[in-house]
Amino acid sequence: MTSLKTLVIASAVALTGVSAQATGTYAATKYPFVMAHGAAGFDKIGPVDYWYGITTDLRNNGATVYTTSMSAMNSTDVRNEQFLNDFKQIMAISGAAKYNLMGHSHGAHSVRYVAAIMPDKVASVTTVDGVNAGTPVADVVAGLLDIVGPVGTAAVAALVNGLGQIEAYLSGNPSLPQDAQAMLNSLTTPAVAAYNQKYPAGVPTTACGQGAAVVNGVRYYSWGGSTVLTNPLDPLDLFVGATSVAFLGAPNDGLVGKCAQHLGTVIRDDYNMNHFDAVNQAIGIRGFFDPVPLYRQHANRLKLAGA
Repeated sequence: MTSLKTLVIASAVALTGVSAQATGTYAATKYPFVMAHGAAGFDKIGPVDYWYGITTDLRNNGATVYTTSMSAMNSTDVRNEQFLNDFKQIMAISGAAKYNLMGHSHGAHSVRYVAAIMPDKVASVTTVDGVNAGTPVADVVAGLLDIVGPVGTAAVAALVNGLGQIEAYLSGNPSLPQDAQAMLNSLTTPAVAAYNQKYPAGVPTTACGQGAAVVNGVRYYSWGGSTVLTNPLDPLDLFVGATSVAFLGAPNDGLVGKCAQHLGTVIRDDYNMNHFDAVNQAIGIRGFFDPVPLYRQHANRLKLAGA
């Protein structure tokens, strides 16, 4: 379970950040933001935020923003319940009538889940480079593990789980469980197709189309990138450069296909950024394209829509 201490600290920052740091009201939405990080993600490790510079910019422009913590490596179902638990605590602390939910990567599943079961508490859902139709990277890795066999799979899973546990400890949430194999299985194309059958709100009905803009009173949006290598100095470019091979030349951000990111109103799917650039990682080392203004502009979009 997410550390209550971490959540309270994040909440306190959100509540005080507007009055102490805000320099304008451009991003002052009617309802607060609640952010859901992706796989291998975290809330904050030392001075490094997962949403590097993004939440600060939103707060500086008048938004109230809450961040959450989920297992870095685990199944969609486990992470969804962790996000729901944090969301309920945020509701108790904030007292707002509704919230604007935003999820990156695997976090897209969690914000969609809460919107599906508590639509009366959600004003909008936005996914950024979301795994909304699965990813061939998970398909390929799952296939390779089948070849490796149970012993090899267990060894690889133990290594990745260990990395997740280190990350959880450094972020102040050592009790969060890690299950890399469950995470992988949740992100395969067939698994996400099944997930979309269960939670269809905003899911496109055509291969690369847009989904319903509003479902049960909740506005749905998405955006993403389709460039893999953006900065030779960014160590994360090496990773996405390798994983992008799984797409066999189809447009992708290194981990998710361009069309697989679509949900609700698609703002754009071809920004000059990869999967990690979308959240301004690693620590702001990315290409020339700056993703931070995208969030600020989207906050203004929601503000004008009454959210």
